[in-house]
Amino acid sequence: MRDQADTRTRIQRVALELFNEKGYEATSLREIAEELGVTKAALYYHFRSKDDIVASLAEGRLGDIQRILDWARGQPQTVETRREIVRRYCDDLYSAHRTAIMRFFERNQTALRDHPTVGKNRELMMDLVALLHAPDASPVTRVKSSLGLFAVHAAAFLPMSEGITDEERKEAALEVAFELVSSE
Repeated sequence: MRDQADTRTRIQRVALELFNEKGYEATSLREIAEELGVTKAALYYHFRSKDDIVASLAEGRLGDIQRILDWARGQPQTVETRREIVRRYCDDLYSAHRTAIMRFFERNQTALRDHPTVGKNRELMMDLVALLHAPDASPVTRVKSSLGLFAVHAAAFLPMSEGITDEERKEAALEVAFELVSSE
């Protein structure tokens, strides 16, 4: 069983590298199999299609967002809770594997716009944003809270000058996000 999990993980890693390098549409299952040094039939044993690989890549992210939502729904609606939601989300997004997955989705939006995982991700993100402001919040506060999550994303993808570490980038993103979600 462990060997199968390791093989699935290797397939996901190689597919993600190729998808990010060449694009989702330009990468075939044959190329993934060749890069892995296995037959297409061996690849099919684990994933029947590229869509199955995408779904498996998104599965962990969707689960992590759902866990944040589940936690947050049991908390009081305070500034501290909103900041903790953003911090947990940021910690997840800035993990090395998750950043590569987010880059993949960002770079392949057109090809994946109708993929079921994209719709599910959008739904979960809207639920998350809704927890970042009071139900009766003004439109300005609602926009600010949405931009709090966008700040976390933007910092992950924007090129920064040399000499700024990923940790510094993450801390800067959190500082901006915390300011945006701290409105009452």
